[in-house]
Amino acid sequence: MTNIRYLLIPFVIILLAMALFACDDDESPNPLAQPTQTPKATEPEEPVQDIVDIAVADGRFETLVAALQAADLVDTLKGDGPFTVFAPTDDAFNMLPEGTVAGLLADIPALTDILLYHVVSGKVMAIDVFGLTSATTVQGQDVNIRVEGGNVYIDDAMVVITDIEASNGVIHVIDSVLIPMEEMANDFVDIAVADGRFETLVAALQAAGLVDTLKGDGPFTVFAPTDAAFNMLPEGTVAGLLADIPALTDILLYHVVSGKVMAADVVGLTSATTVQGQDVSIRVEGGNVYIDDAMVVITDIEASNGVIHVIDSVLIPST
Repeated sequence: MTNIRYLLIPFVIILLAMALFACDDDESPNPLAQPTQTPKATEPEEPVQDIVDIAVADGRFETLVAALQAADLVDTLKGDGPFTVFAPTDDAFNMLPEGTVAGLLADIPALTDILLYHVVSGKVMAIDVFGLTSATTVQGQDVNIRVEGGNVYIDDAMVVITDIEASNGVIHVIDSVLIPMEEMANDFVDIAVADGRFETLVAALQAAGLVDTLKGDGPFTVFAPTDAAFNMLPEGTVAGLLADIPALTDILLYHVVSGKVMAADVVGLTSATTVQGQDVSIRVEGGNVYIDDAMVVITDIEASNGVIHVIDSVLIPST
């Protein structure tokens, strides 16, 4: 009996060892046998601010936001959309002739028309804009789109920042305010009067009986001398001209060219025939454009009947 007990001991030990080994196997499974889990793809976060929220938070669009509030368009541009907004900065609004913004804030239908001319239905990203030549605005008219020198232009406004995404569309920042054609109601004389820097020129036009001419259909290109330019003339010159209407008329018409000649076209010319009959010379020197000896200081002020280029001295035709 004793011998049988001794023979069973090794057998029991072997069974216990096998049991322990089996337990270890269950608790520490082979890591290579574990099923692999594919990590979940991270979804891009959707923008949470709408177009108006972004404009308010940015700080560069205070005039635009004030205009939207005045025209009661805030709720519209906080709606579902999607919208594409070409947003002019405060600097862009400051480039408008003096008094324009105040005038628009007092004329809500005109203001609304202009603001909606900056909005296109749908979300049009920059890569899509490159493939377009025009787009229909919410106002109803089309804006022209062109690529020039690597830049994108909406009408004559350059896009300076693209693809600011909002929860209800996208914003592209532009450097000037877009004006629909029917809103360009101000003719050359209206603009000169409203600006405040051309009082002598306006008085001369009135004295010469040329106001109605320059309020006509045109189109005209006017090289407009400022009051400071007239003040540079020898003392008594302006008073003498106001007393000599034929000579005054001759000088004033020497500042006018038939047709609408934008700055980009002016730099390609060497001369232009004025309504007075003589040619003005045109040259580019040191990055500046000169009409005879007058330097062009502001270009492309568009009017309903043409365009104005501001010059720093009065043009005098040869006798």
